[in-house]
Order: sequence, then C-alpha cells, then structure tokens
Amino acid sequence: MRIVVGIGNPGREYAGTRHNVGFDVVELLASRHGTSFRPGPNHGLEASFPYRGERVLLVKPLTYVNESGRCASRVLAFYKEGVPSLLVVVDDVNLPLAKLRFRAGGSSGGHKGLRSLIDHLHTEGFARLRVGVGAGDSHQDLRDHVLSRFGKEERQPIGAAVERAAEAVESWFTDPPDRIMGRYN
Repeated sequence: MRIVVGIGNPGREYAGTRHNVGFDVVELLASRHGTSFRPGPNHGLEASFPYRGERVLLVKPLTYVNESGRCASRVLAFYKEGVPSLLVVVDDVNLPLAKLRFRAGGSSGGHKGLRSLIDHLHTEGFARLRVGVGAGDSHQDLRDHVLSRFGKEERQPIGAAVERAAEAVESWFTDPPDRIMGRYN
C-alpha cells in the first residue's frame, strides 16, 4: 500500500489558500483516478484506488495543519503500514511560487505540519513533496500569508505546480527517490 497525506486545513474558509496546496494535490489525484473522499476512521477523509496492482490511499487530515501528525500516525497504525509507505504533500513558503522539491526525508524546515508528523511518527525519515507557495510580503505575518488565497497572477503557475505535483506523486508509486528528484526538483 502507498499512503499519500495532503496537508491542509478542513473547511470551506480555507479552500484555495496557500496552506491547502497539499489538499489540492490529493484532490486532483482522486479526480484523476475516479475516486472521491469519504470520512475515514482516523481523523481524516480518505480515498483509495488501485495503481499497477497496489492500493493507494489518499488522506486529507481533519486535524488542521499543525496537528497533521496525529492523523497520519493513526492511518499508518490502522492499516499496519510503516513510514516507507508514506508520502506527505505540503506547502512551503521557503520555495518560490510553483517550485517543487521532493525529498526522501529531512527536517521540518520550520513547517508546523511537518513538525507534527515528525513528532507523532518519531522520525524524519518519511518522503515529502514540498510545493512552493512563495514567501509573500516581508511586512505580512507568516500566518496571514499561508492562510491567504493565491492572487490572480499566481493562479496559473500554482495550478500547473499542482498538476506537476500530482505527476510526482504518481512517479513515487514506482520510481526511486533519485529519479523523482531529478525529474521534479
């Protein structure tokens, strides 16, 4: 089984915000593979589909970004899967808008959602795909920035980045990390 957790905040008021780009990627994957999200047993919405003989589970935690690890750790335990089965898709203000960065592991980079995952999983050794949402105005509070919606001129590049991120996730189903990094970073 492959488990893809898209990080974001639940609720209509957060739809389309920078912090929800992880949700956008898993929603696109669900749409591409003809499935939809339903409430799961682990504080999240889940959708699944077969991919080349393997089951893929998409997860949207309902615990808000800063508590995403609680949902992810329960999903892994519930399905009896280990950290190597997990890929997390997350926004990153330290990357330029629409830039992707795949890593097989690493620190939180200051992202509270990743910090929660590291704390709950007791490891930094899970794959993550960061989607650049831009740093914003130096005078703007970081919280306000990540909870803001993309501007008109940003929508096309971020839409293309979400498409490429979905392709990178599909690549993760079958390809080694170095090939994914070479193609999408």
